Amino acid sequence: MDRNDQAPASAVQLDPQAHDGHVKSAEEKRYLRKLDLCLLTFTCISQLIKYLDQQNINFAYTSGMKESLNLYGNELNYFTTYFNVGYCIFLVPSQIMITRFKPAIWLSCLELIWGALTLGLAGVKNHKQVYAIRAFIGAAESSAYPGAVALLMTWYTPLEMAKRIGFYHSCQPIGSMVAGGLQAAILKSLDGSHGLEGWRWTFIINGIMTIVIAALGFFMIPDFPDRPNKLAFWFTAHDKRIAEDRLLRWRRVAPDAINWRTAKKAASTIITPALMWLYTASLIAVAAVSYFNLFLKSLKHADGTAVWSAEALSAVPMVGYTIQILSTWFFAFCSDYFRTRWLCLLAIACIGIPSATILTIWNVSTAAKYYAFFALYATNTGAPIIWSWMSDMLPTEPEQRTLTISICISFYYAINAWSNPLIYPAKEAPHYKHGWGVSLGLYCSVVCIILALRTYDIKVIRPRNYRARLALEQEYLESVSAAQAVLNDEEFGASTLDKDKQGTTVVSVLEHNITK
Repeated sequence: MDRNDQAPASAVQLDPQAHDGHVKSAEEKRYLRKLDLCLLTFTCISQLIKYLDQQNINFAYTSGMKESLNLYGNELNYFTTYFNVGYCIFLVPSQIMITRFKPAIWLSCLELIWGALTLGLAGVKNHKQVYAIRAFIGAAESSAYPGAVALLMTWYTPLEMAKRIGFYHSCQPIGSMVAGGLQAAILKSLDGSHGLEGWRWTFIINGIMTIVIAALGFFMIPDFPDRPNKLAFWFTAHDKRIAEDRLLRWRRVAPDAINWRTAKKAASTIITPALMWLYTASLIAVAAVSYFNLFLKSLKHADGTAVWSAEALSAVPMVGYTIQILSTWFFAFCSDYFRTRWLCLLAIACIGIPSATILTIWNVSTAAKYYAFFALYATNTGAPIIWSWMSDMLPTEPEQRTLTISICISFYYAINAWSNPLIYPAKEAPHYKHGWGVSLGLYCSVVCIILALRTYDIKVIRPRNYRARLALEQEYLESVSAAQAVLNDEEFGASTLDKDKQGTTVVSVLEHNITK
């Protein structure tokens, strides 16, 4: 959605000073700072802990778990497989449940469960126990990312959203950067303590960290603007009014429970399959960056010695993660500031096309390959903008947004489970005979789907959303009329209407619950 897609001149502006969405009153700025400090900070820390919990199995495997449990087959692959199975099966049901239970309760309880299960990994005796626990951890973690994204879409406006989701999303590469150092510190300081091996302590420490953060969720997650969490001590009644005013200003509605109507709408719109492919193709196209260290390991000097030491093989990819983090923030900021999603996504794909082309040719200079790999890190940044674009296209359908996120992520996991070994077989590393060509084709398909969805947005979605905005404005005006009638009755004189500096009448004390 671009900047020129504005509401009609007759549209109700609850804050006339904020006609340019970037301009906010001091009161709203204070509210936004509070929301960032509590909700955004909590979700970012939770995402960081979640990523550590996902990665600790790999570190434990290489730090003594393999020998302790006699894991000399494909057990490590199955650890990931069982996690993904639990994740996929429970993802959509969990997103449905988050709209029926309060997010503060649902998300925090699930995080407590996976924290306890992570602790349980410290006591496993064989690989079968690990399989079972990993499956349940995957189920418990399934709602963390999509649930948090759905919450951020509910609380932030289109000019704030991509940045916040971008900060949240960037906690994944940040987790990759800190995981190794944290796990190594645990292993070094606690190995053998109280008779426990170091790899078991990694699960204990990670589990305790998860449980502590989960407990904070009961107080940090504010639930929904019209139904705030009573345990969120930081969220006042005044904040609730500002939150509801912001919903009205941007012609949005608070979420309701997902039902069959929601599922039918998600299944019947072209938005769902388009976003499924856009999200999945974007991620699979860039999946090869995870094999960057194999490329580094293959480089040899003329005398046959390795170009990079063992320590450097871990350090050099950190540069790529830094590029990914900064690129995520840059594109998310541009997406919000200029209020254009499709152009940012198109720019990301256009970075990927020449990079994938270089790697497809392969017989190029080593410097060109370095450029291609590092540039690919910059393309692993589109998810926050995809979700923000979806939110722009479905402003009055929060339940459909919540369900669509889970469908897209489930589709990606289902495709990636079998496609990744076929596209990037380990025996072909670092030059994948067909993998780089597939990556190039996926980037090209991303460009096509972006342009097609952009056209559909202009031709179909915007006119539909314009009509929905008019309906919301009419409902709001009726609420104002009802409030004015009450104001004129001396018996209900406690309700007041303020006037702003420009003399425009706005509602300052009005309980409203806009429903579809």
